Amino acid sequence: MKEKKHVISKVLPGSIGEELELEPGDILLSINDTPVEDVFDYRYLLNDEFVVLLIEKPDGEQWELEVEKEYDEDLGIEFENGLMDEYRSCSNHCIFCFIDQMPPGMRETLYFKDDDSRLSFLQGNYVTLTNMSQHDIQRVIQYHLSPINISFQAMNPELRCRMLHNRFAGDALKKVDMLYEAGITMNGQIVLCKGINDGEELEYSLEKLSAYAPVLQSVSVVPVGLTKYREGLYPLQAFTKEDARQVLEQIHRWQEMMMKQYGIHFIHASDEWYILAEWPLPEEERYDGYLQLENGVGMLRLLDTEVTEALKGYQGDDREISVTLATGRLAAPFLKTYTDRITEKFPRVKVEIRTIVNTYFGEEITVSGLITGSDLKEQLKGHVTGDRLLLPCNMLRSGEDVFLDDVTVEELEDYLGTEIVVVDEGGGDLVSCILNPPVNRKLRRRQIYEQTSSSYSGKA
Repeated sequence: MKEKKHVISKVLPGSIGEELELEPGDILLSINDTPVEDVFDYRYLLNDEFVVLLIEKPDGEQWELEVEKEYDEDLGIEFENGLMDEYRSCSNHCIFCFIDQMPPGMRETLYFKDDDSRLSFLQGNYVTLTNMSQHDIQRVIQYHLSPINISFQAMNPELRCRMLHNRFAGDALKKVDMLYEAGITMNGQIVLCKGINDGEELEYSLEKLSAYAPVLQSVSVVPVGLTKYREGLYPLQAFTKEDARQVLEQIHRWQEMMMKQYGIHFIHASDEWYILAEWPLPEEERYDGYLQLENGVGMLRLLDTEVTEALKGYQGDDREISVTLATGRLAAPFLKTYTDRITEKFPRVKVEIRTIVNTYFGEEITVSGLITGSDLKEQLKGHVTGDRLLLPCNMLRSGEDVFLDDVTVEELEDYLGTEIVVVDEGGGDLVSCILNPPVNRKLRRRQIYEQTSSSYSGKA
């Protein structure tokens, strides 16, 4: 293993690291005389009540530090490289890759294609397994890292090779057997492409994947996202209403079979399918505890439930409030339904829903998470009514007041001449942001292509 420099970038106040007098610029050399390969080694080796750290100071002096702590207590330090290793880029050239369809001129890190199993565990990213060596698989098994999220796309090895443009993509499916036999919990994803991996191919995939249940606890089926920047790329077609209904009928049939055999629905359709089919959303029980929210599976149903529950904690009154709520085309009609419940209980509260058309990526993109500041500027100027503008937090990059196109929230506020409140995830925060003056703003955009901090956030 090549020598790696794990340089500390931050020491959290009140942490063990601060008590040890660790400082930014210090280098972690080893834990218990064992070199640290990456963040998984770091977390695994720290899971003890007594550890010995070897630290190198900037002047070259080495400190050996003995630490007594709680078994799973963290040191409270962060590193310059979140993974404590190089980020692994994707070696595939998928016909449906969203990054290939992005416009030029955006932040460089947004064009980085990751296919790193470690990000699957840390951030929930989906990986194709084509980048994972036998060593990687053994480390997942050794540390029992789960859940691992896998982009299957197709269980037909030849078709998978064609879809991923990688001649090893079919053989990579054998790694699923190793994870299954070791009891590593998995979630799966199928990006459905019309005329390619749907119909009989989807049936074959679901049959093969069902054999891994319940260790493979869920599989989502999502329609391919198509932007207007597809020149020179594989010709893909958008699904129609009739297509969506056929996909849902297929999924519902498999859900019934899997419920009888395993007591789980197993296969789940993202919300877009129901909207495109013009069918009602499934009841909450069909989502098996919302295992695939990050893939847009059940987000609208959960929001419905959370708004209803949050409103039970309020007594209706005559408070007078007027706000504008901007969102994408996908969620707009549902948010109108949810906000109508609020205004029914509070007759003098007015919520104006503004539907934003995605001209930046193309009108086929309907989710709010890909709406840019430039589209908000263009479509909201002169159309914001009331006391403030509410925006969902998934429009922003993680931890930043910045949209995907580098427009800032402050810039948008100045341009529109109105206060902006970023609504956190969940229906409770939506109700609170409408009915109460904002106290703070929580910005939690999911980190898909951007690097992450290695600060401890749970057991490895």
